[in-house]
Amino acid sequence: MTEGMSSSEVAKVGTDPITEIDILWLTAGLGCDGDTIAVTAATQPSIEDIIRGAYPWIPKVHFYNPFLAYDNGDGFVRHFRDAAEGKRGPFILVMEGSIPNEQNKAEGYWASFGTDDVTGQPITTCDWIDRLAPKAWAVVATGTCATYGGIHAIEGNPTGAMGLPDYLGWKWVSRANIPIVCVPGCPVQPDNFMEVLLYLLTMAAGRAPMIPLDEVLRPTWLFGSTVHEGCDRGGYYEQAQFAEEYGAPTCIVKLGCWGPVVNCNVGKRGWMGGIGGCPNVGGICIGCTMPGFPDKFMPFMNQPPGSLLSSAAVTTYGRAIHALRRFTQASLNKEPPWRGVTK
Repeated sequence: MTEGMSSSEVAKVGTDPITEIDILWLTAGLGCDGDTIAVTAATQPSIEDIIRGAYPWIPKVHFYNPFLAYDNGDGFVRHFRDAAEGKRGPFILVMEGSIPNEQNKAEGYWASFGTDDVTGQPITTCDWIDRLAPKAWAVVATGTCATYGGIHAIEGNPTGAMGLPDYLGWKWVSRANIPIVCVPGCPVQPDNFMEVLLYLLTMAAGRAPMIPLDEVLRPTWLFGSTVHEGCDRGGYYEQAQFAEEYGAPTCIVKLGCWGPVVNCNVGKRGWMGGIGGCPNVGGICIGCTMPGFPDKFMPFMNQPPGSLLSSAAVTTYGRAIHALRRFTQASLNKEPPWRGVTK
């Protein structure tokens, strides 16, 4: 496994502002390219805004993603080869897809990207991480597969899949002394990823402090609250108005929603242009931004065990408060008696 640089090596890294930077996006993990597709919907900022230099004070960006690039084949892989050989300037490595364990079998490989110039054999994804991560200015894991293993890391999987922090080490830091930045989601919320990327670019320009991360390496301002705290159905929970079937506008915790305990901002931020988001459109939260996903949230359609007590406890209080509010509402929906012409 690749290790980060020592503290003495980190101290030698220059702190001068970066004026030009590459973004090398490796989609060769175990994944579906869903995060790449999702990010094309971002607007705050969009990929186009970043690449075209619409934002002031950030470095000029050269963007290399296999799905979004004009280059293909060896011409595309060359950008990664050059970076691994130290022939390029500073770069941010973005990892998409979970990392397989290439040591758990006698032969073959689980995932690869390109072929070796000498042997003609596939270069495994793990080899690319080993070559690129030590040279990267920053490393970002996008999507739950890359951050914590995701679906591929479910118990009993043959690949030994894991997230990037499990592979590199949770205390790993880049050559610029930046921890792995994890932006989970299945797929990642588009603006969440692009906002993190913009933050890192602002850091590279010397105009932002170290990115704040929580104990599982998620940006704190994005994942500091729960789905429930930003959900537009939250008021129904307080009033003990629980949906019994899909399609109802009330709280869906009894249908299997884990929102009260899941760190995610999709309920408040929406999905595209502030619209959508799982609970906002009637979909239960299945915890896809959490390190315990999916194992600890299954079976998905069952009511979360912890909500049995809380939903029962709120029922008496919620119904009484709701009744009092309806009484007050009825009074407020009438004009004061002194208004109008007296006849």
